[in-house]
Amino acid sequence: MKIKINNVRISLLHETTLEQAVCKKAGVGRESLGTLRVLRKAVDARKKNDICLNYHVLAEVDVSARQGKRLLADRDITQYEKPVKEPLVLGTLPLSAPPVIIGAGPAGLLAALQLAEHGYRPLLLERGKPVAQRVTDVQRFWQTGQFDPASNVQFGEGGAGTFSDGKLTTRVNDPVMAEILQLFVDAGAPENILWEHKPHVGTDKLRAMVTGLSKRICALGGSIRYQAQVSDLLIENGCVSGVVLSSGEKIAGGAVVLACGHSARDTYAMLARRGVGLKTKPFAIGVRIEHPQELIDKAQYGSFAGHRLLGAADYALVYHTPDKRRTAYSFCMCPGGQVVAAASESGGVVVNGMSMFKRDSGIANSALVVNVGVEDFGGGPLAGVEFQRQYERLAFALGGGNYYAPAQNTDSFLHRSAPSLQSLTAGSYRPGLTACALDKVLPAYVTDTLRLGIESFGRKLAGYADGGALLTGVETRTSAPVRIERDKQSYVSVTHDLLYPCGEGAGYAGGIMSAALDGYHVARAIMQRFAPLR
Repeated sequence: MKIKINNVRISLLHETTLEQAVCKKAGVGRESLGTLRVLRKAVDARKKNDICLNYHVLAEVDVSARQGKRLLADRDITQYEKPVKEPLVLGTLPLSAPPVIIGAGPAGLLAALQLAEHGYRPLLLERGKPVAQRVTDVQRFWQTGQFDPASNVQFGEGGAGTFSDGKLTTRVNDPVMAEILQLFVDAGAPENILWEHKPHVGTDKLRAMVTGLSKRICALGGSIRYQAQVSDLLIENGCVSGVVLSSGEKIAGGAVVLACGHSARDTYAMLARRGVGLKTKPFAIGVRIEHPQELIDKAQYGSFAGHRLLGAADYALVYHTPDKRRTAYSFCMCPGGQVVAAASESGGVVVNGMSMFKRDSGIANSALVVNVGVEDFGGGPLAGVEFQRQYERLAFALGGGNYYAPAQNTDSFLHRSAPSLQSLTAGSYRPGLTACALDKVLPAYVTDTLRLGIESFGRKLAGYADGGALLTGVETRTSAPVRIERDKQSYVSVTHDLLYPCGEGAGYAGGIMSAALDGYHVARAIMQRFAPLR
């Protein structure tokens, strides 16, 4: 009998094996337990004096019919039913040319992989370089300030997520998620992402995974071209029929998937010029905050901090102003990571966070951001882009040039005193930091809300607001400032047929997993409309 058992708890006070815990939960002897597979693993730290690991498992048990009936009376135990995948019915309309996909981030890679797997021979165009060359360019930038606008943290194979914590969590509830995680494992991601409650791969493992996905696309009949920036669309009678590269080369496309990422500002400008349906959307801006990881571990895990089964602790914090107009919140928290320079344009400073798989740097960092909306920047569909650019250039100027970032500790920030870089951690941002009052590089409504938020967070996490944390600005790329409008059912642009806006850059995702999921579904929409090119 195969059953799913939820909420198998193992206290760190009394460590037992998973098999022992499953037998106790089910009320069966060890001799009755067969194969066992973990479906989900989470940490329950609500009781700091009794932290538990909570498992959901799939188990084979050899029991009588009467015992089986008893087992299924427990609300945490259900009969296992293998999920049935909805069959894909391929379309019959002929494609005039292979599909073209713009951007090799998670959305573009998953769209290309799905299309290649079913015989559509997609062409994936990436403006940046392959991962290995991109890493070299990024490391040079961080060490010397030598910036490459075509190869950086935002542009290149794998997209912006390549230099991140590699989080694979999302609030989207879709059964396809399990399939995508398995594709990632097949491409080189660690197997534990299949069951961890908060899976992550780290930037190091993510690079290998991205390379594996690209190789799989090519092995299935797709192709990838790097340093191939799309500068225009070919449009005939309201339909997109292909793309034009910055070199002038024209490429026909039977369908064009636009997965450009949230920092392709020149692409947004081209779309606006071409009359593609765009509208501005809210996002958030702020800073990065750094604490010693040990401080966060103790605040979250108490005396269990540093336990070998727990790893580096994370956090998620939210504060709403009394009038509910502004919200300060943590975003993209990176345990055991570092703050990184993430500019995509010359003369602008942008910060982001990154961790390796082991999360062992000793520094916890997170974005602390405040919501901004149309009422803050107004104007046309690209007003949000110009709003971001304004504060990035201001940060560059006040950082002193060479991509040094403005920063100050929380003590000087909260008390509005002379900015100081003295903190509990050595600031991890490179090329370097300049002591600067962050009120000079962000709007007053953002810094005022951040102050209230930090004080609130200090009441939730011991030591969080004690003054020694370091704040570095500016964080502006939390999400796309633009939404490329599309039909909800067909995924096609509302203004141009055969153009499929996709992923985070189109305004329909907010991380690696949701972007990959969007790419998956966009590819399915194309396949349900058109026949393969076998």
